Amino acid sequence: MKEWVEPHIDTSRWEFYDLSCKVRDDTEDQVLRDAVEAGKRIGAIFKEPTITPTEIQKQKLGLKKAWGSPNGAMRRGWNGITISRDTIHIEGMELGYKKPVLFERHAVGGEYSAGYKTVGNGRLVTLYLPEDGSTPEIVDGRMLKNSQNAVVTYDNPLDNVHDLAHHFFKRCLEHDVVPYVVTKKTVFKWQEGFWLIMKKVFDEHYREQYKASGLLDRCGGELQHLISDAATMQIIRWTDGGFGMAAHNYDGDMLTDEVAQVHRSPGFITSNLIGKTEQGTLIKEYEASHGTVADMWEAHLRGEETSLNPLGMVEALIGAMNHAAALNECEDDIIPWTTNLRTCLHKAMVAGKGTRDLCGPTGATTEEFVGTIARALRGEYFIEVTDETAEPADDTDLSAVIQMFENLDEDGDGQIDLEEFGRGLRRLKVCPHRYGFPGVDKEAEIVQAEPIKQ
Repeated sequence: MKEWVEPHIDTSRWEFYDLSCKVRDDTEDQVLRDAVEAGKRIGAIFKEPTITPTEIQKQKLGLKKAWGSPNGAMRRGWNGITISRDTIHIEGMELGYKKPVLFERHAVGGEYSAGYKTVGNGRLVTLYLPEDGSTPEIVDGRMLKNSQNAVVTYDNPLDNVHDLAHHFFKRCLEHDVVPYVVTKKTVFKWQEGFWLIMKKVFDEHYREQYKASGLLDRCGGELQHLISDAATMQIIRWTDGGFGMAAHNYDGDMLTDEVAQVHRSPGFITSNLIGKTEQGTLIKEYEASHGTVADMWEAHLRGEETSLNPLGMVEALIGAMNHAAALNECEDDIIPWTTNLRTCLHKAMVAGKGTRDLCGPTGATTEEFVGTIARALRGEYFIEVTDETAEPADDTDLSAVIQMFENLDEDGDGQIDLEEFGRGLRRLKVCPHRYGFPGVDKEAEIVQAEPIKQ
């Protein structure tokens, strides 16, 4: 923020909320409730990685309780529809997938909001009490025969799956990718409803557009369903990319982690929560998909050198700024700057000036990379990306070439043998131990350079 954003962008109207464990604990989570209310009002949110404390972290940080996930509170508070996770592509850099991969993860329901209790043997009944006061229904009844049983209850809301479907199918068309709906409905029969809603929306609103686009030519002209087991295998196999998947909350969480690893790392996919106000305006919250990177944070606290690739967080910041600009009709003021920020990052990475996850041990530290991009944004540093396969401009001085040749051709026979070439290189103070040229795989040893006599 201090190096990249604040020197160029007026952030005086931005609202900041500290969601660290200590502040949540000190305020009895009021700060999280305030952040959720602000998100409803503003509609564009950038969220840095946060910690959902374990019992061990609760003791280590001196917390009163192990507070729940802030993400869950945000998804519920913003009427979460889907979490969009897409691969990030950088021109000139080869990553896992050649073309975009899009993913929609249902933002609510499933194990994440489950109630549970550990009980003994006996009879377990799940009872549904209709809101209108009509006759209760038994959802499930079973005998528990073990002395210890983990009983879990959760639901999957389906009303907003229609919104998820429209969002998914529109995006797949926009990015020219083939859509797939992923469930385990062959075994988990309760997942059938998700598939039926997705297919109904597709058939009624998008089938003809997809047929015209040719995206379903290899799928028999129909929307395809994938069993989640098959999806895990295809994600590894379909490295050409060009596909999209929509799934339940938990399946989407697991499968997008797999997409991230195939594409290189969680730092190379986006994470964008889509919610909706009661008036129908979209709320968009952007964050990095990779979480807190706790090991690097601990190293930083110990005063050790780190090399954090900020691409995922920067893409999240760019997404939030662009959405805020659209909501406030000031895109001309913001989009050029966010586009330039993305360009500077990508160029630095392609030019070998990225962090160590990209460039190996010689890569930049966290602070060095921040400094490089800051100078580029100020116009003080130009990141040049060279194409090693490109032919150089033909501005050679022919007379200088002839003079060099005559200097190397010591006996004047019109040819330069190996010994003449080696001595000539030493006179020029060019003393290679090995050489290689683009397109030539073989490396050959040449004359070992001798010390130049003064």
